[in-house]
Amino acid sequence: MRAAVLHEIGQEKLEVLDDVEAVGFGPGKVRIRVRATGLCHSDLSAMNGVLPQPAPFVPGHEGAGEILEVGDGVRHLKPGDRVVLCWLPACGACPACRRGQTQLCLAGFMNAGTPNFRRPGGDLFGFAGTGTFAEEVVVDAGCAVPVPEDVPFDIAALIGCGVTTGLGAALNTADVAAGSSVAVIGCGGVGISAVQGARLKGAAEIVAVDPVASRRESALRFGATRAVPPEELADARQQVTGGEGFDYVFEVVGRSATARTAYENTRRGGTLVVVGAGAMDDFLQLNMFELFFDEKRILPSLYGGGDVLRSYERTIALWRAGRVDLAGLITHRVPLAEIDEALDQMRTGTALRTCIEI
Repeated sequence: MRAAVLHEIGQEKLEVLDDVEAVGFGPGKVRIRVRATGLCHSDLSAMNGVLPQPAPFVPGHEGAGEILEVGDGVRHLKPGDRVVLCWLPACGACPACRRGQTQLCLAGFMNAGTPNFRRPGGDLFGFAGTGTFAEEVVVDAGCAVPVPEDVPFDIAALIGCGVTTGLGAALNTADVAAGSSVAVIGCGGVGISAVQGARLKGAAEIVAVDPVASRRESALRFGATRAVPPEELADARQQVTGGEGFDYVFEVVGRSATARTAYENTRRGGTLVVVGAGAMDDFLQLNMFELFFDEKRILPSLYGGGDVLRSYERTIALWRAGRVDLAGLITHRVPLAEIDEALDQMRTGTALRTCIEI
């Protein structure tokens, strides 16, 4: 089968090969024919070493497809079922799951260290235990979440990561208050989803901040009330809040510099939500006095900060009702053979989400 492979961390291009085999099928596993997958910035971060990932590997973790085969013991799935891939499944038994914090379950991360592809040259890993830039993938049955037949594969793929992360940051982690002021720093697919989440919660002012003009224009279409480049954030803060700072600021870049900017633009007693996935050696510096005196809440948000399965269901319900726009997030489409074009679109910021059709 075909799959896009990164041979070494730091390489900027992927090689599409046709001699890759999905391996590991057996009890408790499922084999999935991937039909659509989104390119998420986390894929780039794994490729360049910002996020830890063994190589060589097949990137991709935001995917959807149909079940080809189920292993022994799998009762909730059957061949032909339409599913979204969940890269962070909950085991249901660990302390985090028992506390109701299923997004903190580490069972899914354990899969990332086991190769789930092979080619004549040796084993390949799948990013985040999945690897959706491939025609087929074998995963634990818990990673395959059934979705209704009326949900297209491209829409389902978005729900698998970016939309769930962005919406959940606003709906679950921040629980944005109606009538509040919000700033979202970084307006790719995840940031735009946070904008939509803030709009759903009734935020009065939503300021989108991004250096790319096309993304700022998109943010306005998705519910932002203003959209500014980073150098104009201070002016927007003055105009919207009288200089006090925003009630909620979402950092959706994953860098300490933008997190610091987000902190400084959060009002005293306000909430900074850290959504972007950053590097382990990139440290955010805060002094002890400001932490004490300003009483700003700093809330990290992993995968939307809530029960993933419930978040999937909620997103589908909102999409059906026309309350969130998912199709509009897909600004570009490319076949797997042109995956490097999708990487360029992500790096330059010209795409919110590129759908890779497999």
